[in-house]
Amino acid sequence: MTALLTAADTANILVEALPYIRAFAGKSIVVKLGGAALDDSDSDLDLALAQDVLLLRSVGVRCVLVHGGGPQVDAMLRRVGKEPEFRDGLRVTDAETLEIVRMVLVGKINRELVATINGQAGDEPTAVGVSGEDAGLLVVEPRDLSLGFVGDVVQVRAELLHRLLDDGLMPVVSTVGADAAGQPYNVNADEAARAIAVAMKAEKIVYLTAAPGLLDDPKDENTLVHRLTAPELRERISHASVGGGMIPKLTACADAVEQGVGFAHIIDGRVPHALLIELLTRHGIGTMIKAEPTW
Repeated sequence: MTALLTAADTANILVEALPYIRAFAGKSIVVKLGGAALDDSDSDLDLALAQDVLLLRSVGVRCVLVHGGGPQVDAMLRRVGKEPEFRDGLRVTDAETLEIVRMVLVGKINRELVATINGQAGDEPTAVGVSGEDAGLLVVEPRDLSLGFVGDVVQVRAELLHRLLDDGLMPVVSTVGADAAGQPYNVNADEAARAIAVAMKAEKIVYLTAAPGLLDDPKDENTLVHRLTAPELRERISHASVGGGMIPKLTACADAVEQGVGFAHIIDGRVPHALLIELLTRHGIGTMIKAEPTW
């Protein structure tokens, strides 16, 4: 049976959050959604995330959401009789796969996220869907011809996102970019979020995942590493002491803080209100990474 909070408990929680609210007001935070955060089967998690970002916005935090949708793309590919193919963790994206990626990310996931957030916003809808193709938001170059239409971000129109935020809107970005000629490309969402956070000079980038964070023992969720520096993180990656699926996110975190983002976080998107717990409490819930050991 869950214990009920007393009025004093609630007051203490608010007092604990106050210095963090003051510190982050007016600052940009990029939140990358993946794993459990995009699980179609858990509407409670979707609602909790929407409430989190709306609360942050209401206290002056400039939130940008970035999403991929790998499992959903895989499911749609199989529905049309096409087996997903990967090389070195990247999706091989031929023309047919690219069409499905665009349909799922831009046409389905993005619209559903925007609708969920605006449904919780009451009379003041705030979320606006943006594709990386829109107005040249994400300019990309091809990664490797053998991967097909897979691109690396070479330029971010950060002013477009800042303009939307200045107008009181919350951008929700789907990670399909385009080259200088307008050809669309599939973009790794972890890398796209990093590029956006760096270009925006964000205070924080937060990766919502289906894991508690970085674990000393990938098989034991009680071995969470709460804080470490980018050099410490790179050493762990180089010695393969982390699970392979976490390496792209960890590398993106190290790159982000070394390129000017204040902090990077990896947190458990399966926990309701994980974003608020990580950002507005002393102990947090996941792993925090900083460029230098000045905690």
